[in-house]
Amino acid sequence: MPEESSTERPLFGGAISATFPLRFQDVSDIRQVPDHQEVFVDPARDESLIFELLELKHEVGDNESATWFLQDLANEQDAEGSVVIEQSGVIEASGLCYRNIPAVVTTAVGQMAISKGRQGREAQNLVRVYVANLRLKAVNTDVLVTAYEPIHINPLSESASAVGAGFTIAATQSGCMPMAEVFRHAVSTFKVCDWSLFGSTAL
Repeated sequence: MPEESSTERPLFGGAISATFPLRFQDVSDIRQVPDHQEVFVDPARDESLIFELLELKHEVGDNESATWFLQDLANEQDAEGSVVIEQSGVIEASGLCYRNIPAVVTTAVGQMAISKGRQGREAQNLVRVYVANLRLKAVNTDVLVTAYEPIHINPLSESASAVGAGFTIAATQSGCMPMAEVFRHAVSTFKVCDWSLFGSTAL
C-alpha cells in the first residue's frame, strides 16, 4: 500500500506554514472560526488538525504548558474521563528563533470523551487528543497545534453518519498516515514565514 504523502500548507494567509496530508480540508471559513484559528478536517475519518495563536500565558511554566492546554481543552469541551497518556519535556525549537530568542516546544497526548457541536453527553465520542505548545517568546505568543483522533464513535453522535458507529478503522488499514504521525509532522515542519503577523511585538 503506498504511503500517504504530505504537502506544505500555507496558514494565516501564508505567514506560517506546516506540512500535513492533503486529505485534511480547510474548513475555517465554513465553520466561521475566529481569526486566530485555522481548522483542517478529514471528514471521512472525523479527524481534525487545529492551529491556534494565543497570547503567551506567562503564569504557565514551559514544562507543564502542553498538559495545561490539554486540560483546558477538556474543560472547555465538558469532557468526561480525561486522562494524560504521555507528555514530553521542553525542547528548544531552533528553527523558530527570532531576535536570538529561541522558541520552546512541549507536547502532550490525552484521551477523553467529548461531544460534537451542541450535542450532549449522551452523544460523546471517545477521542485521543494530541497537543503541542510552541512558545514564541520573542513575540509573546503561544501557538497551539491540536489533533483529534476518534477511537470510538457513539451511535448518537452526528459523526456516526459519516464515519460509522463503534471503533474506528485504523489509519494504516485505510491507506492513511496515522494521526500521531500527522501531528508530529505538522509540529516538526511548523515555520513562521512572516514575523510581521504578530504585529508590533515583532517589529
